[in-house]
Amino acid sequence: MTSKYESPLSSRYASEYMLSLFSSDTRYSTWRRLWVSLAKAEHALGLPVTEGQVAELEAHTTDIDYACVAAREKEVRHDVMAHVYAYGQAAPSAAGIIHLGATSCFVTDNADLIIYRDALRYLRAELLVVLENLSKFAEKYKEMPTLGYTHYQPAQLVTVGKRATLWMQDFLSDLNEIDFAIENIKLLGCRGTTGTEASFVELFEGDTAKIDEMNRMICKDFGFDECFDVAGQTYPRKVDSRILNALSSIAQSAYRMANDIRLLQHDRQVEEPFEKNQIGSSAMAYKRNPMRSERICSLARYLMTDAMNAPMTASTQWLERTLDDSANRRISMPEGFLCADAVIRLCQNVTDGLHVNEKIVEKTVKEYLPFIATENLMMEAVKRGGDRQEIHEIIRKCSMEATAKMKNGEECDLTARLAAEPTFGMSEAEINALLEPSKYIGRCPEQVEAFLAKVKPLLEGVDGSSAEINL
Repeated sequence: MTSKYESPLSSRYASEYMLSLFSSDTRYSTWRRLWVSLAKAEHALGLPVTEGQVAELEAHTTDIDYACVAAREKEVRHDVMAHVYAYGQAAPSAAGIIHLGATSCFVTDNADLIIYRDALRYLRAELLVVLENLSKFAEKYKEMPTLGYTHYQPAQLVTVGKRATLWMQDFLSDLNEIDFAIENIKLLGCRGTTGTEASFVELFEGDTAKIDEMNRMICKDFGFDECFDVAGQTYPRKVDSRILNALSSIAQSAYRMANDIRLLQHDRQVEEPFEKNQIGSSAMAYKRNPMRSERICSLARYLMTDAMNAPMTASTQWLERTLDDSANRRISMPEGFLCADAVIRLCQNVTDGLHVNEKIVEKTVKEYLPFIATENLMMEAVKRGGDRQEIHEIIRKCSMEATAKMKNGEECDLTARLAAEPTFGMSEAEINALLEPSKYIGRCPEQVEAFLAKVKPLLEGVDGSSAEINL
């Protein structure tokens, strides 16, 4: 316990990897790695930076004296310059060349881009686990009839597995969004105070080819292919919008799936995992609340709302630079990633242990199947010589009467009512013979197989699993 506020994203929900990635140590050691990369490039391209200075900087990328940084920042009121000072204290021979020609956004923005790219790659891998879990579930239940719903009212039959492919298709769309975001992240590079590279034109005495080479070298050090073609002092804040939009997309899909599970658990058809000693309610000991799915929905709402920060920030950037983005981004971007991480981990857990109460599903199908089958029954009655319009009226009248009885808590007796109509021309046994659920699921098994075959290459080598989560 602590006497200071602690974000639930860090104390309860997010993974150790993501917490480490967005930690101060990762952020500030990445700043130092960027300063090393810049010094190394400047040395290679003939600026007055020695090999020894580069080596000393490389030796001190992780031993950050935060007390020194804090004391210096209190004095100078500038976080980057406080870190430059502390780095110089650790590597005194290189103190005079740290940050040569650069502006603060060289480390702040490039470090953010590096961390965001790595975070997106991690989330992509975690999302594939959800898809693998769902693919196994869809394969297992591809032929199992279940009641389909439109407007949350009973409709035609589908299969349990087919429904899962709807969730999968949403997550695949999110995977495409993540891939697009990763593919289009570029490094800012070292572009100067307004993006003109004027300081390096001076340092390299007008040799602009060396400036381009310096930026290529920095890109290569961090696994990027190129820098943005043009920039102000910062990288384009549209990048943040694209990233948070991709994370919001994951939240939308997760919410849809979790909400479906909550509805189905209400009817006891499907249940999320429930531990042996788990308590569903402090007062009602019999309860099995869908708390994990509810948590997915709760966090997903937060993430969708958080994603609104980026477009507002991107749209209000002034000319080459304004600083009203900084405080917002320090919160909205890390928390967006941590929240997406939490949502995906919960999705892994739920999809890994999703349980189908098959007898309940069968009972629900049996209850509504006579109504669903009425079109087929009408066609069969007409084949036997009945008048289509008369048969339609018999089905309408009997359906209304049977529904009225069901609303009164009685069993459905539609088949008996139809059989009792002489004009309908079919016995109850003949009617029941047509009530085989598999006749009413259309192409569901085939659709599931075709869909899973298409997804299979993406899931090669992915092990379905359940993330450890705090209940």
